[in-house]
Amino acid sequence: MISIMLIFAGAFAFALAGTPLVRKLALRVGFFDSPSARKLHTNPIPLLGGAAIYLSVVVSMLIFGRHYLGEFLGILTAASLMAALGLWDDRIHLRSGFKLALQFIIVNGLYFSGVEIRLEWLPNWLDYLLTIVWFLGITNAVNFLDNMDGLSGGVSAIAAAFFMVIAAMNGQFLVGALAAALFGASAGFLFYNRRPATIFMGDAGSLFLGLMLATLGIKLRFPGYSETVTWMVPLLVLGVPIFDTGLVSVSRIRRGVNPFTTAGKDHLSHRLVGRGYSHLEAVLYIYLLSGFFGLLGIFVMHAQAREGYPVGLVFLVMFICMLWKLEWHPTPSKRSASAEAASST
Repeated sequence: MISIMLIFAGAFAFALAGTPLVRKLALRVGFFDSPSARKLHTNPIPLLGGAAIYLSVVVSMLIFGRHYLGEFLGILTAASLMAALGLWDDRIHLRSGFKLALQFIIVNGLYFSGVEIRLEWLPNWLDYLLTIVWFLGITNAVNFLDNMDGLSGGVSAIAAAFFMVIAAMNGQFLVGALAAALFGASAGFLFYNRRPATIFMGDAGSLFLGLMLATLGIKLRFPGYSETVTWMVPLLVLGVPIFDTGLVSVSRIRRGVNPFTTAGKDHLSHRLVGRGYSHLEAVLYIYLLSGFFGLLGIFVMHAQAREGYPVGLVFLVMFICMLWKLEWHPTPSKRSASAEAASST
């Protein structure tokens, strides 16, 4: 536990101290995110925050978690490649199909390094398919969530914090150490990314965080608890990015827009703003929702099937009702936002 706390504190301090340095570098080399009709900011913002998050995690693990590195070498290698891909995309804007193909190669490498979903009652090919879909889905869901100041970093910090606590409760200090590094780096970065943000994490940060969170969800084990319900825990902890991606995908498919090749103001955060919340209120509301889902995950971990499945059913009903309410019964301002998003594509 002491090493986990040191890893968290180290990553937090490195992000807190290193992000301004990375911001200066971005200003010097001209690495900006330019404003557009589909974005909320009106001035160019430095776009190297993902490098600060990545370096904070790696440096913290090198200094305070050296004894864990052998276990995590494959994970950190894949995550490094994903961060590099995101940085490349931030610089030259890769085509979505090409980027997805490279992501597919990276997550396959992670799968064959031994990070996989393994369910005894399923054939190996289906375990493989579920693993790849999970990796790609969560990685891009966290990337999609990076649409408002402080949102993706804050939700990632909350999810990593719950994974850290759950891992510690189950004596999984290896997983807890990596979760602590993600928690600390994301929390430290938030000091500069909260509204009004002075730096963005870009795809380098969001893809890195997404892959790491997806990996933590797979690596978690629950000895002493019912395996028939604990599979729901990662889904609940990552419920916010999953819901946001589902909402955006349904909305864009209904409008005849490819959900993976366009951006728009049709995310959960934008819809809350369209219903009268301020940007800060929308982000804080989503933080609370993420925390609520994390607490549900801890409850389900301790539950038997007769208790856990009703909770899972309530979560699913909430998911469907929220999607239906936000997509099929928009406010007038939400309709305007949807029209703007559609016209910008």
